Amino acid sequence: MKLFMGKTFLFTVDTVAGPVKTREKMAPWRRTVRPRQARHRAATPAAPASTTLQRLWRRDAPRRRGPKPALSIDQVVRAAIEVADAEGLDAVSMARVAESLGYSSMALYRYVASKDELLALMADAAAADFELPPFPDGDWRAGLEAWTRAQIDGALARPWFLDLPLATVQLGPNRLRWVDAAFSILRDLELTVDEKLQIVGLLAQHVLGEGRVQVETRRAAADAVRREHGLPASTPESELDPDALDRANPYYDFETVLAHLASPDAYPELYAALAGAPQPPGSPRHEDLWEDDIDVGLQIVLDGVSAFVEQRIASRR
Repeated sequence: MKLFMGKTFLFTVDTVAGPVKTREKMAPWRRTVRPRQARHRAATPAAPASTTLQRLWRRDAPRRRGPKPALSIDQVVRAAIEVADAEGLDAVSMARVAESLGYSSMALYRYVASKDELLALMADAAAADFELPPFPDGDWRAGLEAWTRAQIDGALARPWFLDLPLATVQLGPNRLRWVDAAFSILRDLELTVDEKLQIVGLLAQHVLGEGRVQVETRRAAADAVRREHGLPASTPESELDPDALDRANPYYDFETVLAHLASPDAYPELYAALAGAPQPPGSPRHEDLWEDDIDVGLQIVLDGVSAFVEQRIASRR
C-alpha cells in the first residue's frame, strides 16, 4: 500500500504500491490465505512483531515500577505532527520535537526509539485525521470515490504526509481502519479477497500519484513566485498572488510551447486533435461541464474498476 498511503498518502494502503511481479514479492497482507496455508500457519509460531509495530499498536511492554512518565507516545507524536504542519517534514527531528515539548531530545528516546519510528507513528496518527464523507448506502462506486477522494484531500491538507519515506511507513491501526472501510464498501460484490485487494491497492496508488502531482506542482509554483518577487522562502503560499501562482505552474507553458516552439510537422496528431477542439473564452471546455481537475482522473480510474468488477463477476457465471 502506498497512501496509506507505502504511505498513503494516504494516506491507507500506501504500502501496496508498485507493480508486483510474483506472489512471493507481494506484501504479506495482500496474499490470500488458502485453507492448507492457514492450517500450516496456525501450527507455526508467528514471528515477533518489531518494536515499531508494537508501539504503533500500543503493545509496549508493561511499564516498570518507578515515577510515572511525564509524557506519552501520543503526546510526542502529536507534537511532531504540529511541527510538520507548521514547518514541513524536514523540520521534524528528535531535538526539534523535544524542544516543542520542553524536554531534552534524550528524554524522547524513552517513548520513541528513533526518528524513523517517530515518522511511522506520525503516518498512522495522521491517517486517523482523514474523514470518510457519507455516501449512498449500497453504492460501492460512490463509496470508493468518497474513500479515495478523502485520502487525496487529506494528503493535500498535510503535504508532508507525501514526503514520508516509504520505508518508514508501516501498517498501524488507523491505516488498517481505512483498509477495513474499503472492504466494507466492497462487501456485497462477488469478488475474491485478492480481487478486492487489487482494487484497494490501485486506488491507494492513485491517491499517492495524484496527491504528489498536486503538491509538487503547488510547491514549484510557490517557489518560483517567491524567487521572482524576492520573497523569503518562509512566505506562506496563502500570501502569494494567485494569478502569479497560476502563471508559475509548471504546466502553464504548454500552450506557449505549442504556439512558439513546437510545430505541426513534428507533432501532427497532437496539433490535429487540438485544432478540432475550439475553446470559447470563459466557457466550459465540455458541454456536460466535465472539467480537468482531480475528479476527472478519479472517474476514469473508477470506470476501469467498474469494468474489472463486471468482467470478474461475469467470468464466474
